[in-house]
Amino acid sequence: MGKKLVGIVVGSLRRDSFSKKVALYLSGLLEERFEVAFLDIGSLAMYNQDLDNEDNAPTEWRQFRQRVRELDAVLFVTPEYNRSMPPVLKNALDIASRPMSENAWSGKPGAVVSVAPGKIGGFGANQHLRQSASCLNIFMLQQPEAYIGGIADSVDESGISDKSTQDFLRSFSNAYTAWVNSFET
Repeated sequence: MGKKLVGIVVGSLRRDSFSKKVALYLSGLLEERFEVAFLDIGSLAMYNQDLDNEDNAPTEWRQFRQRVRELDAVLFVTPEYNRSMPPVLKNALDIASRPMSENAWSGKPGAVVSVAPGKIGGFGANQHLRQSASCLNIFMLQQPEAYIGGIADSVDESGISDKSTQDFLRSFSNAYTAWVNSFET
């Protein structure tokens, strides 16, 4: 039996985003135990139900839905925008959940890591994402919760530079691994 496939969805499109640095660090930890794939959400057109039919749905939507269906688990790493998740991330959730009878997210174990320059650590984005995940039947890891505040002090041009942040992410990846492995594929 091959390794489980974990999809990482980064909620930031910025080239050198803090979220991408955290996601890359986590992917390095997870690659020891899983096959890891980053899902591109930047090319997805905004969801519009008028375009969503078998004959006319955008190719990017159909490909993204198929990619999500292939996953055994999902990990979201996101910044906070105005106390919520970025619209590009919400759009990706909506696209792969449609039509609701074919929700590609359903039944997958998941987790979220939120990051922010401020001290709250992306609490709003984390909680809003969890709320949407619940509706989409994504089984989110409850503990440890992962809010990384003051992220600018934890990274440099090469990635995660702060030892305590590295230790926390290692502990988080261990809990996430146990969570994912508790699900049958």
